[in-house]
Amino acid sequence: MNLQLQDVEVRYTGQARPAVDAVGFELAPGEIGALIGPSGCGKTSLLRAVAGLERLSAGSIHLHGQALSSAHQHVAPEKRRMGMVFQDYALFPHMSVAQNVAFGLQHLPAAERERRVQTALDRVGLAQAGARAPHELSGGQQQRVALARALAPEPQLLLLDEPFSNLDVDLRERLAYEVRDILKAAGATALFVTHDQMEAFAIADHVGVMNQGRLHQWDAPYQLYHRPATRFVADFIGKGVFVPARVVRDVNAQGQPRAAHLLTALGVLDALDDCPLPGAYANDECDLLLRADDVVHAPDSPLRAQVLRKAFRGADHLYTLALADGTQLLAQVPSHVDHALGDWMGIAPALRHAVTFARDA
Repeated sequence: MNLQLQDVEVRYTGQARPAVDAVGFELAPGEIGALIGPSGCGKTSLLRAVAGLERLSAGSIHLHGQALSSAHQHVAPEKRRMGMVFQDYALFPHMSVAQNVAFGLQHLPAAERERRVQTALDRVGLAQAGARAPHELSGGQQQRVALARALAPEPQLLLLDEPFSNLDVDLRERLAYEVRDILKAAGATALFVTHDQMEAFAIADHVGVMNQGRLHQWDAPYQLYHRPATRFVADFIGKGVFVPARVVRDVNAQGQPRAAHLLTALGVLDALDDCPLPGAYANDECDLLLRADDVVHAPDSPLRAQVLRKAFRGADHLYTLALADGTQLLAQVPSHVDHALGDWMGIAPALRHAVTFARDA
């Protein structure tokens, strides 16, 4: 493995609990990892610890098998062969684009330095911009210059701290895909921090969800969304609600035992992957996660729900609905299905697997 973290702990003086608490994960060569979570969850402190800007109080960090950090060892940041991209770009305004990219290459012969600068600018699509000043470029172009500067020294690991937070929404989404292509073409191993989960999903091979200093899950984006490991991950990722459910196993018309299924306010939900068995929860009661795309518009369905709120999002509406018993749901519905507040609309469950947790007291 390229990057290995084991039981990493970071403590700040005067704080009752660690900023980073027993975090561990691995990142293979050429993979891109992302850390997400609410403000103050410890993701930036963890990134700074990997960079060598924070010391560990426990645990260890290894890169290519070399020990970088532990409670008793600390390799200085400048000796870790890591590149860093900051949210404010940190470009030197009095230098040209090429001079900015060459800033960390002064130890190299002039010919090699020029080759690396041009290669880095080629990779980020700014091959002809070397002579320009940073202020002559757009925000997205400046961020690509910062990326080129970080890639030019050919680091063992690239670290990115909220790299797109200063850009407008449309540019952020486009640049996120561009950065993934650039990093993959360069064969770079990268770890970045973001507060935007869609940004993390667009770029990363693996995403870590943190809260209160702890890493709840380190997994592929698909798994985080469809197979959340904890209730926090299920609640934090995507749009969804928890509805009460009961696990049952009865018999079919022939008197044979049926597979376990769930009884909910939406009716009987069966043929679900990962459906828990009776006895898995106290009194067989649990909470079922329903994503907005697990509930579909079904005009002819006898199951009706009232529109409490609606958010127009261009291609679709995000409806907040209430069943007759008061159970609230979310539904992602094509935008041409335009119900008014207070309308009753037909809906149907469309989930294929069950994500359940112990009943929330």
